[in-house]
Amino acid sequence: MDTLETHHLVADPQSIADFKGKVEPDWCAGCGDFGVLNALRRACLELELKPHELLTISGIGCSSNLPGYFNSYGMHTLHGRSLAVATGAKMGNHELNVIVTGGDGDGFGIGGNHFTHTARRNVDLTYIVMDNEIYGLTTGQASPTSTQDMKTKSTPHGNVEFTYNPVTAAIMNGATFVARAFSGDTKHLTMLITKAIQHEGFALVSVFSPCVTFNHVNTFQFFKPRVRRLEDEDHDTSDWKAACEKAMEWGDTIYTGLFLQNTERPALGKLEPVLEQGGALSGRPLGLSAEQGEKILSRMM
Repeated sequence: MDTLETHHLVADPQSIADFKGKVEPDWCAGCGDFGVLNALRRACLELELKPHELLTISGIGCSSNLPGYFNSYGMHTLHGRSLAVATGAKMGNHELNVIVTGGDGDGFGIGGNHFTHTARRNVDLTYIVMDNEIYGLTTGQASPTSTQDMKTKSTPHGNVEFTYNPVTAAIMNGATFVARAFSGDTKHLTMLITKAIQHEGFALVSVFSPCVTFNHVNTFQFFKPRVRRLEDEDHDTSDWKAACEKAMEWGDTIYTGLFLQNTERPALGKLEPVLEQGGALSGRPLGLSAEQGEKILSRMM
């Protein structure tokens, strides 16, 4: 795991350029992840957030490189373990806005267990998943969200596995904000990320983010005529059954937008009495003498 990284923290951001990290993205030209990064920067600017108020955490994969491209505190953690690390960070400093970024393989494959239980616990995190329906970093194997019959490096005769649906999974596991977006619709994506950050509780924004190099099935050209915003229809975001039905449609119409939001169920931090007094745990006295602290550090270093 990399150490906590601090970028050039701007006191009062005035443009999306103030949320630009020190590293230039190395994604393939045309990758959908560029749209996600741009939307995240726009959302933070619209919310008037400051980089030092943000922590961006990722796992492993093409999309998990995002913290390096975004100006905030950042951690590039282990494969599939970003939500576990983010939970610890949020509980340690519940005043921090914690944003988790990654891909479908990292989040729904290797990290599927953490996805389930972070949603169940309703930890106050924003989880942005760039779903390209393929393992991109390892050059093109089938992922949990790859469609059936899809031919990849690991399934040359066609994928025989049932396709994982992160939206219905998040709803049934207890997430209190569940949305899906398309990286080709930056305005809509920005709006959903903004709402997700504002939500108290576990917020998933699953983004169709086409891989232009290894997935030639689920392309921008595939999604553009099919995606339809739920906001343009009379969808009740408190109705979990209707949300699941809309999320399972996959054909000429594929819905994006806010499927479900529950503002009545408290986030995990609200249920922990120790967090309700005295401010963030990270800012409280350790209760150890200097000698005890040095002894612990010397054993760990």
